[in-house]
Amino acid sequence: MAKMKAVQVVEANGPLEVVERDVPEPPEGHVLIKVQACGICHSDSLTKEGLWPGLQFPRVLGHEIAGVEDWQQGQRVGVGWHGGIAATARIAVTATSCFARRRSSQASATTAATRNTWSRRRKRWRASPTISPTSMPPRFFARASPRSTHCATAARAGDVVAVLGIGGLGHLGVQFARKMGFETVAIARGQDKAPLAKQLGAHHYIDSESQNVAEALQALGGARVILATATSGKAMSATIGGLGLNGKLIMVGVSDEPVEVPITQFIMGRNSVQGWPSGTAADSQDTLAFSALSGVRPMIEEYPLSRAAEAYDRMMSGKARFRVVLMPGK
Repeated sequence: MAKMKAVQVVEANGPLEVVERDVPEPPEGHVLIKVQACGICHSDSLTKEGLWPGLQFPRVLGHEIAGVEDWQQGQRVGVGWHGGIAATARIAVTATSCFARRRSSQASATTAATRNTWSRRRKRWRASPTISPTSMPPRFFARASPRSTHCATAARAGDVVAVLGIGGLGHLGVQFARKMGFETVAIARGQDKAPLAKQLGAHHYIDSESQNVAEALQALGGARVILATATSGKAMSATIGGLGLNGKLIMVGVSDEPVEVPITQFIMGRNSVQGWPSGTAADSQDTLAFSALSGVRPMIEEYPLSRAAEAYDRMMSGKARFRVVLMPGK
């Protein structure tokens, strides 16, 4: 049987190690993807640390994939979190395996990067051109958060949309919000991030260390949407007073801290809070097409597969600017 290089963890919270594994045989309804790039996401730690019940080890990590498969010769495709087919954490975890040179994926979950059409025979989406493999993986998780959350709201062009945190997810959220025509507000800690916020397209920057975030948002008329990418329940709670009429806080950053909701404000302002885990292959297709047309680009750091442990540690340290991507072919 053909062999491939892969990065696995042997036991919960064990070290990442490069090993040789059999190339998987895709079952019916699946395709074999040659992985060209794989994003490293904070949620990979849930697998590495064995935080999901029932996980079996050894295990290969990874769920943000770009590569090629046999739909057409050399066809570039991608697969997002949950395999793009189901919004359940168990499916997301059991589908992980892209820290390797090959992986099997359900055909309907793959998004191709050449044409913007739906294949009825293949039952999957083809997406837009001009997307490089290294920039695809961040979009397959981040796209399902910043852009599809904006689309899932009633926000319209000209509405105030705020993005809390301008890290791996947030730096894409700011770009999408600006390109979609919203009055875009970036929120982060420290004045040193103001130039970056403006570079990404934010009309306004709020320094949460020196300003009252809720008051600053209300001075702009109140936010129709606050996309919370920061991993802090306390920081999310501090923004809620800035919601305008029918405003919604959408949580994509994960935190153990609770978010406190002012009941009277929510009743009188018809406010709401919503969590958003990911999207579908169709969402990926839409986002890749939108990115190609509008020029939204992730900022990434590339690492070869042999340095996966170093790349993982950099992502977990919070020092990465902004998304870490493994290149299994290097």
